[in-house]
Amino acid sequence: MYNKKSVYIGLALLLVLVSVLIAGCTSSSPSASPTASVATPTAAPAPTTTLTVFAAASLGDAFNQTATAFEAANPNIAIKYSFAGTGTLVSQVTTGGATPDVFASASVSYMTQLKNAGYMNNSTIADFTNNSLAIIVPVSNPANITNVTDLAKPGIKIDVGAPSVPCGSYTLQLLNKSANVTGYGPSFASAVRGNIVSNETEVTDIVSKVALGEVDAGFVYVSDVPATMINNVTVIPIPSDINVIATYQIGVLNQSPNQAAAESFVQFVLSSQGKQILDSYKFNA
Repeated sequence: MYNKKSVYIGLALLLVLVSVLIAGCTSSSPSASPTASVATPTAAPAPTTTLTVFAAASLGDAFNQTATAFEAANPNIAIKYSFAGTGTLVSQVTTGGATPDVFASASVSYMTQLKNAGYMNNSTIADFTNNSLAIIVPVSNPANITNVTDLAKPGIKIDVGAPSVPCGSYTLQLLNKSANVTGYGPSFASAVRGNIVSNETEVTDIVSKVALGEVDAGFVYVSDVPATMINNVTVIPIPSDINVIATYQIGVLNQSPNQAAAESFVQFVLSSQGKQILDSYKFNA
């Protein structure tokens, strides 16, 4: 005869055991804590330094290509240009409060003005190219100008740079020089001066007026006739015995907060690659 109490206890224990086994089978195993994904650190892009470069208007096309080449070699430096007549740019610095990093002048005298006024880091100033003058006439050439002496003919309308800009100053130097050269003389210089009908603050304006036929001729730099205008004007060389060579200078301003970057741009302009670009635009011709 069995003991009912023992049976009940046994059944109770069996039920507990079965419950435990069932719980173990049906309960999901504790999931492993998700592993936090760790992003591969990427280097933050280096800050871009923007250099403001004041440059003579005659450098426009050449320096735009120079900027492209320089920025390709120095991806953390961007070039921002301001092109105008050198005298205008000097005034913007000395009286207008402009604060460029680099100054490229078409005239030694203007760079000397900035230097003497204390604006330039003198150790960075260097000659970097030169230019010379040429005569341009409309491609139709209604005044039949074929050489420099034709500019003295009565009724010829000539456009030149204003005396305050380097090209205009060099034109006056040329006329003063011609007054003392055999074959030209004071009468030639005086007649050409009398035929000047307008003065421009930027040489590019002279090219435009000649191309449009508003004047019969103009004095410009050899480098001032872009490929886009070559079919609209004819270039007449000026003999070397009366021509004037323009020396261009470049340097870093003392006020520039980017001295190292500015100096690297100057050095690029002075490099063989920089010179090659300028030569391709007829500088140093």
